[in-house]
Amino acid sequence: MDAETARRRIEDMIHDYAHCIDDDRLEEWPDFFTEDCRYQVISREDHARGLPVGTITCTSRGMLQDRIVSLRNANIYEPHVYRHLISSVRVRDAGPRAWTAQTGYAVIRTMQEGDVSIFSTGKYLDRIVFDGDTPRFRERIVVFDSRRVHTLMVIPI
Repeated sequence: MDAETARRRIEDMIHDYAHCIDDDRLEEWPDFFTEDCRYQVISREDHARGLPVGTITCTSRGMLQDRIVSLRNANIYEPHVYRHLISSVRVRDAGPRAWTAQTGYAVIRTMQEGDVSIFSTGKYLDRIVFDGDTPRFRERIVVFDSRRVHTLMVIPI
């Protein structure tokens, strides 16, 4: 596949990822990742200091699936939805069938009663590989701008 096609497919995947979460199709969310993936949500400060543990750290697709099962069946939280705003997608070739991407994001959270707030802003740092013609995240590091999460983080960012 040529580089332009690969870039387009990666950008489409990044946008599809956000729509999957925003449309509450969370059972599909792990499918964006390789089996041996890494998904981490970490503060900007901790990431800059090279600290290894994030607010959330998952190291396999199975762990991502467990998060969704827990969210649906065990977690108790006030119902809410997210709306992602994605910007500044920058995709770089990292070798044969491997790519990196950096994307800015903002997540707006709407609570069941209608309260709306900016829940999280930051950037995604991605390592992407192709499974045939399908791009998948081998690693997605969500670096949020604030020092802390002000409330429960239950839905993926």
